[in-house]
Amino acid sequence: MAQKAVQLDKETFSCPICLDLLKDPVTIPCGHSYCKNCIKDHWDTEDEKRIYSCPQCRKSFIQRPELLKNTMLAALVEQLKKTGLQAAPADLCYAGPEDVACDVCTGRKLRAVKFCLQCMASYCEKHLQPHYQSATFKKHKLVEPSKNLQENICSRHDELMKMFCRTDQQCICYLCSVEEHKGHDTVSAATERQRELEERQRKLQGSQHEIQQRIQDREKDVKVLQREVKAINGSADKAVGHSEKIFTQLIRLMEKRRSDVKQQVRSQQETEVSRVKELQEKLEQEITELKRKDAELKKLSHTEDHNQFLHNYPSLSALSESTHSSSIKIRPLKYFEDVTAAVSKLRDKLQDILRETGTNISLKETKVDVLPSQPELKTRADFLRYSCEITLDPNTAHNRLLLSEGNRIATLVSQHQSYSRHPDKFSWWPQVLSRESLTGRCYWEVEWRGGVGVAVAYKNISRVGNSDECGFGYSEKSWMLYRNPDNYEFWYKQVKTPVSGPESSRVGVYLDHSAGILSFYSVSDTMTLLHRVQTTFTEPLYAGLQLKRFRESVVICKLK
Repeated sequence: MAQKAVQLDKETFSCPICLDLLKDPVTIPCGHSYCKNCIKDHWDTEDEKRIYSCPQCRKSFIQRPELLKNTMLAALVEQLKKTGLQAAPADLCYAGPEDVACDVCTGRKLRAVKFCLQCMASYCEKHLQPHYQSATFKKHKLVEPSKNLQENICSRHDELMKMFCRTDQQCICYLCSVEEHKGHDTVSAATERQRELEERQRKLQGSQHEIQQRIQDREKDVKVLQREVKAINGSADKAVGHSEKIFTQLIRLMEKRRSDVKQQVRSQQETEVSRVKELQEKLEQEITELKRKDAELKKLSHTEDHNQFLHNYPSLSALSESTHSSSIKIRPLKYFEDVTAAVSKLRDKLQDILRETGTNISLKETKVDVLPSQPELKTRADFLRYSCEITLDPNTAHNRLLLSEGNRIATLVSQHQSYSRHPDKFSWWPQVLSRESLTGRCYWEVEWRGGVGVAVAYKNISRVGNSDECGFGYSEKSWMLYRNPDNYEFWYKQVKTPVSGPESSRVGVYLDHSAGILSFYSVSDTMTLLHRVQTTFTEPLYAGLQLKRFRESVVICKLK
């Protein structure tokens, strides 16, 4: 309520010309008040008429009235400014670029709040008041203002189009219904709207019933999938647990075997080292004894006492039994390599077992039949929902293929094109691939004439040479529909399949990569299936074109 009072005060002390708070308010003889400059400028424009009127009540004055300051209004306006009641700025009421302006306002126009269907005019809050206060306007119908309301005005008769012609399916005015639409099935726009609403309501109820049924079906499917997820997780956890347990046992067996081998080697090492050291000590003792006797014999050989020589010689010359070299068995330095070889052989056997077992242990794909199936595509509009932008890749184009129109047209010419050398280029086959990879659901159309092949291929198809591995439809890496002058052929892995169908200059290609579906259609007023492939695609595909006759072209159509 307070805000409403503020707005009322604001309007009370606003100038009817500039619609802002009064500045230097003056009152003219009829009693209305204006900004001094506003009324002065207004009367300046009426000097030529020599009749001066009030912009509000239109009362005329023969002589230009003298403008005297209204001190009371001036004081009230100042008080209004001080109390802040002007906080609701007039600019908020002015019509902006996106607003509908009042048709009555002069100067800076206010924003319209209603449009009168009888007056055919938009009104601001101020100029709308007569429609609320005067009995003359009581029956006028007011609607929300809109910039598009002009579209509801008949351009021929400048009348509101309140009628609807069912024959021509268009809105018309009353005069149209009795002139150029005379004899047509015409009703009021309100009647047609009501009929349309009832028809849409029936369709809506049918759609709601179908939606509810589909919701129930999908909820059932979700529950099945949830159980499937739970079963998959449980089975996987169980398999992982058992595998961990078995591999732990295997590791323990390997650890034990490693410990046993280590212990055996160390024990044998200790035995052999002890035997060798024992023999070594025996030989060292024998060497010491021999050196001692050698020294004594040397000393005896230099004595000059004959009796002493003869007495000691027999005992010194007698040698103890010597250790024969044949009793010293030296084993080769590669003594323990047989152990290493045995362990290596064990490792190789284990690797073979693990490799073979690893190949056999694979997670098989779980197929769930409850997943919602894709609806069958029948009309061209159905296919166009999956249309994709395709351009040809010059890096893959054979040197005699001329690409044009933004790399959407390929023409086989006699002259070599100046393409840069690239490993992706087809060196012998007159073929080209698209830049874009194809996954998911894709649809594109091709305009063709003469002998032209439309294909899809994996990126790793061979490019160099004239082998069959490079040609579309000659290996397991590409599929091609070829058009002869009078028939069609489908090629895959060098197998030709005759295809029958209506003659058409345009062919549509539909790919559902995840479902493994590749279809070719003859495009005219209807979509006619030429050939369909059901397989499993393991990599992204690329669109391909093949031409065989000079000066023939093929165009990838723009569908968006």
